[in-house]
Formats: sequence, C-alpha cells, structure tokens
Amino acid sequence: MEWENWELMTSSSGDSSSLPLLDWKFSQVFGEKIPGEDVQDVDVVSALEFDKSGDYLAVGDKGGRVVIFERNDGKDTSNQHNSRNELERLDFTFSRHPVYQYKTEFQSHEPEFDYLKSLEIEEKINRVKWCATPNGSLFILSTNDKTIKLWKVKECKDKKVKEMEPSSVSSESSLLAERSFVSEQSKMSNGYHAERTKNKIKNNSPFQEAHTKIAYAEDTTRASCRKVYAHAHDFNINSISNNSDGETFISADDLRINLWNLEISDQCFNIIDMKPSNMEDLTEVITSAEFHPLHCNMLAYSSSRGFIHLVDMRQSALCDQSARIIQDAEFRGSKSFFTEIIASISDIKFTNDGQHLLSRDYMNLKLWDIRMDTSPVSVFKIHEHLRPKLCDLYNNDSIFDKFECCISGDGLHFATGSYSNLLRIFSYGVGNEEGVTVEANKHPNRKPLPRSATKARRSSLSNLTRGFYWHGNDNSSSVGNEFSCDLSSKLLHLAWHPTATMIACSSGNSLYMYYA
Repeated sequence: MEWENWELMTSSSGDSSSLPLLDWKFSQVFGEKIPGEDVQDVDVVSALEFDKSGDYLAVGDKGGRVVIFERNDGKDTSNQHNSRNELERLDFTFSRHPVYQYKTEFQSHEPEFDYLKSLEIEEKINRVKWCATPNGSLFILSTNDKTIKLWKVKECKDKKVKEMEPSSVSSESSLLAERSFVSEQSKMSNGYHAERTKNKIKNNSPFQEAHTKIAYAEDTTRASCRKVYAHAHDFNINSISNNSDGETFISADDLRINLWNLEISDQCFNIIDMKPSNMEDLTEVITSAEFHPLHCNMLAYSSSRGFIHLVDMRQSALCDQSARIIQDAEFRGSKSFFTEIIASISDIKFTNDGQHLLSRDYMNLKLWDIRMDTSPVSVFKIHEHLRPKLCDLYNNDSIFDKFECCISGDGLHFATGSYSNLLRIFSYGVGNEEGVTVEANKHPNRKPLPRSATKARRSSLSNLTRGFYWHGNDNSSSVGNEFSCDLSSKLLHLAWHPTATMIACSSGNSLYMYYA
C-alpha cells in the first residue's frame, strides 16, 4: 500500500493561526483530603478515559478499582418531551459546561502471584477504554500488568423490603375492611353464627400486620465481568486500544502487540514481535500503541528510542518489519547519555480525523502530520527548564516518569501534565507555543515557568460520596527546591472531553475538572 495515498480527512476549522489562548476555570474536584488524613497509595489515580459521547468518565486507581462518573447536567428526566421542554433542555445544556456525579465503582483486579516466575502482579489499573455498543449498554475494558477484563455496567432494579407501621395502611384498605365487617354483621342477622364473626374480627389484626413489610424496587448500577483476556503477555501491558470496527482491540506490552476479538478471550493474534533471539541485543521497547480512529487496518505504536511506527495490518501478518517509521531528524545528530532516555515516547494520541498524531516524551509535546516522517509540525516545550538537572533527575528516577497527553475534539488544542501538579495546555497556531500553565487546584490561575511551584492539596477517591466542591479556600503551602518544582507532585494522567472544551486530570488521589 502507498502510504502517501491514505484517505485522510483534512481539518475544516479555518485559520488556526488566529486561535486565542483559552481561559481555563475550575469546575469540580472529587474527593477532598481531611486535614491530618494519610493518603493511601491504593487510592492514587492511574488511568482516565471519557467515553465517545462524553456522558461517562472512567477512573482507575492503584487499588484495582474502576470508578465511573456520569454527566448529570441538562438531562430531562421527566416523561414530557414536548418541543418547549426540549428547547429549554438544549438551551440549558449549551449554556453550561458538563457537570458530573458519582455513579458506581467496582473492583476490577485483585493482587496475584505468579508462582512459575515468583513474581507479584499488582492490581493497579494501567488503562481503561470504553467500547462502542449499539444497544446503549456500557462496556469497558480495564487492564493491569497481565490481565485484561471486559466489564458490562448496567442499570437494574433491586427489590428490597421496606418496614411500614400498621397505621400507615392506606385509607382505601381500611375502608374495604370496614365494609367487610359491616357485611358480616348484616349476614349475622340472616342466620350466620356469631362465632364466625368473632373469628373474622380476631384475624383482622394479623392480616394488617402482614402488610407492614412490602417489597419495593430501587434503581442501582451493577458491573459484571463478561470476558477475561489472560496469559498472552510475558511483559507488562502498557496500552490497550479499541478498533473502529467495534469488534477488535489491541494490547501492547514492552515487546509485543496482540490483536484480540472482543468475543473471543482464549486466543489472540500476535501482530508485532520485537523480542530478539538474544535479549542482550535488545535496543528498544514498545511504550504506547493506538488504533487509527477511522481505518480499522491501521495503527501506530511508539518506542523508547523516540520512533513512531505506522502499521498497515493488510501488508503482513507480522507487521513490525513493514512499519513506516516517523522520527525527529533533530535526534539523528550528536547524542549524550540522556539523549535516548528523554527521547522515549510515553504516550501517543490520534486526532479525530486521523491526520495528525500527538506524542509526549519527557521534554516535549510534539504534533505530527503522519504524511511527514522527518519532523513534527509543532514542538511544545514542557521541561526545558529541567535540562540542566538531567543528572539529578536520573539519580532519583524522575526522568523515567511517564506523562500522558490528550487532544481536543476539534484537534486544535493539546494538553499534558508536569511536576508541581501543573497542567500545560497549548493551541495549534502561530504565537501559541508557550500555551497556558495552570496548577491543579480550585484556583487555576496562569503560572509562569519556571517557578517555585505550589504543592496542591491531594485528596482521596476512596471517599467519593463526599461529592464535588464548587468553592473553597486553597490552604496549600509553597514548596520549592533546586528544581524550582515539586517532583513528588506530578500530573501524569488526563483526558479531554470529546465534545466540550473540558479536561479531567488527576493529581495523586484527586480528580480535577476544568472548562474553558
């Protein structure tokens, strides 16, 4: 296949050079740390994902749990669907940003132990992905290091027993009982025995007491595991991605990518195999993988050497040798000890039209046109101020932190995280390379870089029933070090709403949402 002849949709958004910088405002935060409360590692957020409609947000944590939030603004819950109510609902929806509420949570993975390899398998959720479902049911894939599971989340009614006082019997029932008693009295005068009437009155009290317990239906949400895709990866899974055909998905570990059918859990096809015959010859590993949003035969995966491989599955059953490689020509020159480390790509994302690809390495956020394989379209510098400290970052392992990236629905805005709980947001166009820097707290004012960062409050998702907070005082204190940032507070995971200008991001145990 000729790569130049890909049928790629072009952006119709007009002149991107005139795009203004977005003004970001705080929307919600879920979970709030009580002063003196210890933060548990199992509550730290490890994965975020909106579904395609934007009505649901899935959050995975290190404790193996998946928490689901549901959009609850602008929804007409009544049965009246006349034109006036519909217009009012649409006006309410478009006049406000999305608002979410806690829906349900379930334990997706448990800690395991591989006795053959004497290896502990953590329950931490590495990725969550929503599946396309035509019938309105909610299906979601979740994975830890070794096992992928398919979950179905559905609404159901639970019958429960409700205690009622004897005096709460309805007036209609009392009236019927009274009429029955009068009828018995009239029958008594017509020859019925008095003893029969006496027994009838005596049995009236147990009859009423039997109605003090009634069953009622309560709406609830349940998650059931439908499929388990296991025993297919020797190395830790770092990515899963659904195909546009709605039937298949891929899972990627350090050296292999497998293709699965959602309906078949006991077999898969190995389409990428980078494992050398001698592990001493290993030069790179797979860091992330993503299906093309429009073409079901195409996918991309990134490597630790800073390469992006574009794959057409129709060319070969084993696609690693036929992949087209995209790389930045800047890194072909002189190299240092840290060159390949900071060039390692931690995350890639396609734009919705499939024409561009966003990649995040340790230092930069890069936007690529997949028809150009020599240089990125734009480079947004994230950690340039840390370049003089690479040796120290290597010694404390911070240089190996894996930051994610995300793209807006129109493909014109990009976001990623940094240290000190900083959120970096950029717009594609001339003059916007500096972007907007906000801190993950309730007062997301723009922050200059570099700076003495403020350590934001971190809260736990284990107490989501505390709800979200619209107002409040920020009691955080300034923390500075030789890096001019707090390396212990890092914003690794984030997701962009598919239709609204809204970002969900995690800071330790807290889930923050911002809108523009």
